[in-house]
Amino acid sequence: MELLLMVLALLVLIAISNVIQRFVPFIPVPLIQIALGVVAAYLPGLHHVPLNPELFLVLFIAPLLFNDGKMTPREELWKLRAYILLLALGLVFTTVLIAGPFIHWLIPAIPLSAAFALAAILSPTDAVAVGSLSGRVKLPGKIMHLLEGEALMNDASGLVAFNFAIAATVTGQFSLPKAIGSFVVIAIGGIVIGALLGFAVIWLRVFLRRLGVEDVTLHMLIIILTPFVIYLAAEECHVSGILAVVAAGVVHAIERDRMEESASLRLRIVSDSTWSVILFSLNGLVFILLGLEIPGVVTKIWEDPSYRNGQVIGYILIITLVLMLLRFCWVWVTDRQVRSALLTALSGVRGALTLAAAFSIPIVIQGGSPFPERSLILFICAGVILLTLVSASIFLPLLTRKPEETGAHAGNRKKDERKARIRVLEAGLCTVREEMDDVNKREALELISNYTRRLQHTKLEGHSNIGEAWRAAVAIRLDALQAEREVAERWLREERITPPFAERFQTSLNRMELILTNRFKIKLLLIVAWSALSRLFKGRKAKEGILTPSHPDWDIYKALKLEAIDAAIRRIKESETEDRRGTALAVIADYRELELDLQNDRHWSASKIKPGLKRRELELKAIQSERNAIQQMYEAGDIDRNLAGKLRLDVNYRESSVFESQKKL
Repeated sequence: MELLLMVLALLVLIAISNVIQRFVPFIPVPLIQIALGVVAAYLPGLHHVPLNPELFLVLFIAPLLFNDGKMTPREELWKLRAYILLLALGLVFTTVLIAGPFIHWLIPAIPLSAAFALAAILSPTDAVAVGSLSGRVKLPGKIMHLLEGEALMNDASGLVAFNFAIAATVTGQFSLPKAIGSFVVIAIGGIVIGALLGFAVIWLRVFLRRLGVEDVTLHMLIIILTPFVIYLAAEECHVSGILAVVAAGVVHAIERDRMEESASLRLRIVSDSTWSVILFSLNGLVFILLGLEIPGVVTKIWEDPSYRNGQVIGYILIITLVLMLLRFCWVWVTDRQVRSALLTALSGVRGALTLAAAFSIPIVIQGGSPFPERSLILFICAGVILLTLVSASIFLPLLTRKPEETGAHAGNRKKDERKARIRVLEAGLCTVREEMDDVNKREALELISNYTRRLQHTKLEGHSNIGEAWRAAVAIRLDALQAEREVAERWLREERITPPFAERFQTSLNRMELILTNRFKIKLLLIVAWSALSRLFKGRKAKEGILTPSHPDWDIYKALKLEAIDAAIRRIKESETEDRRGTALAVIADYRELELDLQNDRHWSASKIKPGLKRRELELKAIQSERNAIQQMYEAGDIDRNLAGKLRLDVNYRESSVFESQKKL
């Protein structure tokens, strides 16, 4: 019961941390969560569970790295493979070989082998901590991809070096050839086992689907269990479980790109929503647990009279500075760019994985003696973690801050917001198209038309030459009207309609052309042009007795208009160019909506048809996809918290409108 209460309390702290961050956005969430963890450690009723390193790796690191392997762009990682390997392997071992002797020289009480172990667990960056930077700091794309690739791989190299250094400290024996051979086997074995088991899980899901088992919940459960099973299996085979889950994540990303069946699309929506909750909780728990452990680590050194507190803090500052200098020099030698090297050095954040590895240091060595300076090593690890997080949180925003948003910079801000809105709308549009079937086709086409018009309006708002954009839209519509005229003329030649009927039809097209070519109404074209056509048909022509479904000539008009619409769409597609593709799609969407109205005899109905259940279901799914897109852009650092909140507010308003319309039914 105490453990359950503790878990619930930690989850509440995660929620509180995000609420606090809303009021102090300049402080990153990880630091707030660490602070809450420290406070929670002193709460009298909170049951404290000692950090189990093996359980920590399985429960937290495995699923987080599995997801990172799925989400990290493979093309960019492959392009940066040489730089990633230099950081994940070269820099780790260089740090161990240089920082280890330096730590032994700085603190002689720590034996050389134990100093190597300390340098080994301080050398790899933490994938969770690096990921936490992206929400607040807009690093250049190349640097961010480099950090992500490094964090996926350097854990294995750092932990292998750490284990050999610990073994040398405990037993007093060390063999370099054996260490190199073991590292190769552990690394390659982990990648191979992870990839094979990843493919096995995919095969199992495909096999179940072939048997007719399409239950999304079952498939989602298999995906959630995958990183835990693969990590444990790899560790049981004495290879790297970390590299195994990363390899499995990459394999699942490839599978997701190739699967196009509707069941996979629905599963992707459920998977994204489920994983967002899991990752949100795990990321928060990692930093809160780190905060819970810090007081116990600090107290042992702080209250020990054999250590001078100022001197110990000095050790932390010097070691952190040495780690950053090594990282800066390593990147500068390979890239020769001071700014990139500085950003990469400051981004080398250490996280809970470092402290978890430190807790795995044995208490005694061979012969029963205490492990030398174990408490001091734990204290230094905790200090370096906090210092790298704080330095990255302070200096990276300063180095990556954009100029003040005045003049041209304000225009760039608006351009970024417009791009974000376009991505959100495209996400909703994609979901509607994926969910469209024979049952909800009419409702889906209505929503597609609505999304397309909103997209076109958003795109044209930021057009560099608005006059040219409007002229392009008018040209497309006039060309489509000409195609409609040609259909009416052909019907007249074939005597399928009478001359008066043809004249009335041509008159309606002429009126639309007048609206399009009137320069005083051009600015209203995007929003009201097609609705003006609808009102023109519905109002004026209805009075002439032509366009109501009850009129005797309705079927003739309907057939003529449908064929004219088909001809107009063909004309638009034939003359479509790449630079006018968006405008052409918007016009086609309008024609499709009019076609749908004609087919259902409802465009000229006096009463407005209320949205049905199918439409609301589609719209709510699209809205959820919009939310997911906003969260993905925020986590990737493409938008800041203020813009994300603004976009979410718009989505929430539209969602409330959907539910309000449901109440009125």
